Amino acid sequence: MPTAAKFIAALTFGILGLISAQIVKTLMPPSTDFGMFVPVTTGVAALCGWVIVGPRAGRGMSAAISNGFTGTVAMVLWNLFIQSANEMTARSFKRFYDTAFEAIAAIFEIAVEYGSKMLDPRLLMVLFLGGIAAGIITEFAARRWR
Repeated sequence: MPTAAKFIAALTFGILGLISAQIVKTLMPPSTDFGMFVPVTTGVAALCGWVIVGPRAGRGMSAAISNGFTGTVAMVLWNLFIQSANEMTARSFKRFYDTAFEAIAAIFEIAVEYGSKMLDPRLLMVLFLGGIAAGIITEFAARRWR
């Protein structure tokens, strides 16, 4: 059931996903073709806000901070998985893998590779503070519009 808290959580996490996607683009090599990277990242972030943070709103400020952090971690992990699976699929069409198990294992190898590129202090700070702020804003929305 749609609530104001879910909507605000989706909106704030969508904005956080958009900002973090733009920062990630600066961390990658200039020759990288991003394609649908920004819309997918923003959509997954909004979905994490709607499904994870929104329903948990209204339980107090300490819960809001932990909900924002949890939503951010889920957003990062889901986006890493989706982007890694997309890269694995592109590589598999080029006959890069010999077996299906090798291709599935490559998803996690690619995720580790992408994750290591994301260990930029600026990006980590935006994710940490943005996730907490999104959780607190969602908490205010849950209290305001019940």
